Amino acid sequence: YHRIDTARYRDLTAPAKRYLLHSAGIAVVFRTDSRTIAARWRSCEHRLYNHMTGIAATGLDLYIRRSGEWVPAGFACNRPAEAVHQAVIVEKMDSAEKECLLYLPVMDQIASLEIGVDPGARIAAADNPFRHRIVVLGSSITHGIAASRAGMAYPAQLERRTGLEFINLGISGNCKLDASQARMIAQISADAFVFDCFSNPSAEVINERFDAFVDTIRRTHPTTPLIFLQTIRRETRNFSTRIEKFEREKQAAAEAQVRDRMKTDKNIYFVDPGDLLGSDHIATADGTHPTDLGFTYMLDRIEPQIRKILGKYGIR
Repeated sequence: YHRIDTARYRDLTAPAKRYLLHSAGIAVVFRTDSRTIAARWRSCEHRLYNHMTGIAATGLDLYIRRSGEWVPAGFACNRPAEAVHQAVIVEKMDSAEKECLLYLPVMDQIASLEIGVDPGARIAAADNPFRHRIVVLGSSITHGIAASRAGMAYPAQLERRTGLEFINLGISGNCKLDASQARMIAQISADAFVFDCFSNPSAEVINERFDAFVDTIRRTHPTTPLIFLQTIRRETRNFSTRIEKFEREKQAAAEAQVRDRMKTDKNIYFVDPGDLLGSDHIATADGTHPTDLGFTYMLDRIEPQIRKILGKYGIR
C-alpha cells in the first residue's frame, strides 16, 4: 500500500522515498451487509510521534456513506510492540448493505490488510466513489501530521467534501521544490495539481528553484492547472524574531515567484486566503501542524478558491 513506486524514481532523496512508502491518503472502498467490521493489518515502522495520535499515525479510520454523506463509523488502533494488529472497528450495526471507506495510516507502511466481517455476510470491492484525479504534493501539513485520524488530513477531507479525488503526496519536512520531485510529478497523470511546497524551503531556496520546478512539470503538463498554496502562518513566529524574519521572507518569496510566473502562464494559480489557521491561537498541535480544528479553518478558506479554479476546467 505504497503511494509511489519509488523504484521508478531513483533520484528521489532517501527521506522522500521513505515517506512516500507511507499509506497516507490511501483508502480501501468496499460494500458489505455485515453488522461487524474488523481488520487485521501488518505494519512496518512502529514509531511514536510527539505531535500525532497513534490512531492517525498507525491506525485505521472507517467512514460509511449515509444519505450521500461520509459519516465516521469507527477506528482501529495498532499494538505498538507488534507487527500484526487486529481490532474490531465497528459492531452491532444493522444488516443493510453499507458503502465503506477505510483510510490507512498516515505515518506507517502497511504490508498487508485483511477486512473481517460476520460469518455469512457479503463483502465486495466497490468502485472509486470520487471523480477526477487531483494530486497534492506537499509538506507535513499535507501528509496529515497532527490530524486526529487519517481521514482528517486535509486532502482526505477535501475529497469527502467535494466528491473529487485528492491524492495525498505529502512528504513530511521534505517538500522543497526538489528537481527529483518535479520529475516525479511530471510523470504522473492528473487533471490538476495542488502544491503545498512553500512550507519547508527558505526564501533563498524558493527563489532558486521555483522556475526550474515549474519548467520540468510543464514539459509534460503544458496546460494542466497548477495551484500553489501560500504556507500557513506558524505560531512559532509569534515571539521569535529569527523565525518571524524567516517566515515573512519565505512567504514574500513564494507570492512573488508564483505571481511573476502567472504573467506568462494562465494556468498557474496562487491561493492565499490570509491567515489559514485563524486568529484565536488554538488551531495547531505544536505551533506549526494543524489539528482537526486547524484543518477545518484551513479548508473553510481554501476550498472555495480551489473549487472555483477547478470549475474553470470542468472539474466539479
